[in-house]
Amino acid sequence: MRFATRVLLLQLATVVAVVAVSAAVFLWLGVAQLRAEAENSALNIARTIAVDPQVREDVAAFSRRAQLPPAEELRDGDLQALATDITARTGTLFVVIADDDGIRLAHPDLDLLGHQVSTEFHEVLAGHEVVTWEEGTLGVSARAKVPVLAPGRQTPVGEVSVGFEPASVFDDLPALVAGITAAAAAALALGALAALALRRRWERLTLGLQPEELVALVQNQAAVLDGVGDGVIALDEADVVRVCNESAREALGIVDPVGRSLGELGVDPAIIAAVHTGTARDGIVVGKRVLYVDAWPVQRGDRDLGVVLIVRDRTDLVALSERLESVRALTGALRVQRHEFANRMHVAAGLMDAGRTVDARAFLDDQVQRGPIDYPVAGIGLVSDPLLQSLLGAMALEAGERGVMLTVAEDTLLLSPLSEVEDVAAVLGNLVDNAVRAAVAGAEPRTVQVGLYGDGADLVLTVGDSGSGIAPGADPFGGSRAPGGRDDRDERDVGRVHGFGVGLPLSRELARRHGGDVWVIDPGGAGKGAVFGARLRGVLRILAQQGATP
Repeated sequence: MRFATRVLLLQLATVVAVVAVSAAVFLWLGVAQLRAEAENSALNIARTIAVDPQVREDVAAFSRRAQLPPAEELRDGDLQALATDITARTGTLFVVIADDDGIRLAHPDLDLLGHQVSTEFHEVLAGHEVVTWEEGTLGVSARAKVPVLAPGRQTPVGEVSVGFEPASVFDDLPALVAGITAAAAAALALGALAALALRRRWERLTLGLQPEELVALVQNQAAVLDGVGDGVIALDEADVVRVCNESAREALGIVDPVGRSLGELGVDPAIIAAVHTGTARDGIVVGKRVLYVDAWPVQRGDRDLGVVLIVRDRTDLVALSERLESVRALTGALRVQRHEFANRMHVAAGLMDAGRTVDARAFLDDQVQRGPIDYPVAGIGLVSDPLLQSLLGAMALEAGERGVMLTVAEDTLLLSPLSEVEDVAAVLGNLVDNAVRAAVAGAEPRTVQVGLYGDGADLVLTVGDSGSGIAPGADPFGGSRAPGGRDDRDERDVGRVHGFGVGLPLSRELARRHGGDVWVIDPGGAGKGAVFGARLRGVLRILAQQGATP
């Protein structure tokens, strides 16, 4: 049996029990009220008769006689006539008047006149009123006994007893039972309807799942949410967070998200847009993290249950990709050097094989004087570090393929070699790559200028381009997408990372990890390109401290 059915039956049984108990209580109270009304009516009639002056005088007169009065006198007496009249008018079972010895002076059964009453009368003659249900010569009745006082005195000289038969007492009982039954039936109907509505609501809220299935679902949810490295957020139809694991809270930097909407939590607008469109977004920068988010609408049948948002932290992956990109650039530069070196050796070998030893010797002397391979970078000689020379040369070759000339600023001054190659290559590569893209979109001549300066153990970089500058209101470090600006990208490039709105924030993050920074020196505009600056702390090796010489 399904749990909802068991709950329904339990609710119905509870309603039936409550209604039955309530009906029984109301019936008992109704019967008690009818009994009390009959007793009060008997008592009031008895009091009215007992205080009548004529009754008091007649009863007192009979009480003073030494012997019992004859039955004929009692049958035709005033007391019997009064009792008969009151019985007829009030519908009582009997009206009995007795003297101080309990002798009946008035009674519905004329044959019993002059005889002692069949029930206890001494308490009444002691001056007390008695209301009770007793069985007498006329059967069981609700009766009231009131003492008759002597005229002018407070001494009881007899009693008046008035009784109602049970049939007359409970004349209203069928109507009372019918009313209680109708109310009970209505209560049962309402209870059944409420139970059915509650069952339907229960099944709608639980999507028809049973408690054991809900328990298993919660266990699976806890295992999945706490066992995966990805952030998971479940939103209902109103975009209110219902489930959020620890990975998602850390990635988005939110606290106590359950029960609050994404707007209230201050989540990046790009993430909210992904939720509303049910799409994936890559390269969203939140604080120091680069995130990938994917929204999946959830439905069961025809009912929309909300959205599940998957959040992946790609910061380390992007950082590794940037460093691999810099290594790739260095590898390309070394490949060019190796190829050029092999060409030079072939020339020298050819001269020697031809017997032109003097020419071969002159060629080798010339190569010694020229030094390493010449890269198409104006001012490359100002950079003394061979790794930086190779990196700039490789980037210059790539930029040249796109029609952009890479140059080194004339005031470049860098005397110390690098000690942290990877971070420098990643930051410099990102800045130059973004500058090349901006220059390609600008007017000719398309140029990118790099300045490198040593400040103790710190390396200071400047990268400027001949593009159109940063669009007003755009934040190159926040992933803004202002139309026409340097971060306005084609939709086809969303999946790429390097240089598409993620490289700049990542470069800043790499620099800040070591206490440095990346910033905008000049946003450009009006036909002038932007200039970025970067400070990388502790990436240069101070030769004097190691006792070395350049």
